[in-house]
Amino acid sequence: MENKKVLLTIENNVGIVTLNRPEAGNGIDLQLSKELLDTAIICSENEDIRSVIITGAGNKFSVGGDLKSFSSEGEEISAHLKMVTAYLHGAVSHFARMNKPFIGAVNGVAAGAGMSLALSCDLVYAAESSKFVMAYNKIGLTPDGSGSYFLPRVVGMKRALELMYTNRMLNAKEAEEWGIVNQVLPEEELMPAVINLAENLAKGPMNAFGATKKLFYHSMQETLESQMAIETEFLADRANSAEGKEGISAFLGKREARFLD
Repeated sequence: MENKKVLLTIENNVGIVTLNRPEAGNGIDLQLSKELLDTAIICSENEDIRSVIITGAGNKFSVGGDLKSFSSEGEEISAHLKMVTAYLHGAVSHFARMNKPFIGAVNGVAAGAGMSLALSCDLVYAAESSKFVMAYNKIGLTPDGSGSYFLPRVVGMKRALELMYTNRMLNAKEAEEWGIVNQVLPEEELMPAVINLAENLAKGPMNAFGATKKLFYHSMQETLESQMAIETEFLADRANSAEGKEGISAFLGKREARFLD
């Protein structure tokens, strides 16, 4: 892949996506958003990839939208932002809806759309130096990159509005306490730990992971009874799938399931 602003490496069935504008804090401009969509589609479709990590080059995850590049568009800024977000939102949708686990390795500041991108991950692990801030309202803007969807679901409406209105910055430990981050790790341990997790998940029942994710997303808009009806359909389908048959056989045979064969 010839992309320069987003890198993708694949090893042991893990795709590592790296936002690669360290000189600009991995800020999201039009080209990066385009490349991110390309990469998300590859991660979603490539059968050699069974789990995905996203991180940032250098010492920042992403400072969010590249305001300097946006401002340079002058009176065309609205049209330009619609193009940027079209690619960015397409990327988030592919990452969030693929069957493969999507893991954030936040290695520094995650601001604005960078924080939104982290929120869209299934699991988030952060270095001790990481900081999280929505940043939008401070400069008269509103969230993009799925922030308005995931933030209130993760932290609750009142805390979400507090983060937006006050521009409060959370350190890594606070983000963990608020449920934004699964675990905080020393900088030098972050990527080895996340890669180890991703490799283990890559050996797991990828389609069951995807179905579980879909169930959880559906639960936000269903009644108790309708959600349980969906659970029944998914469970019956999974039990009759190759993954389900292998999992049940392994359990009854008191052995480890082999989902990667």
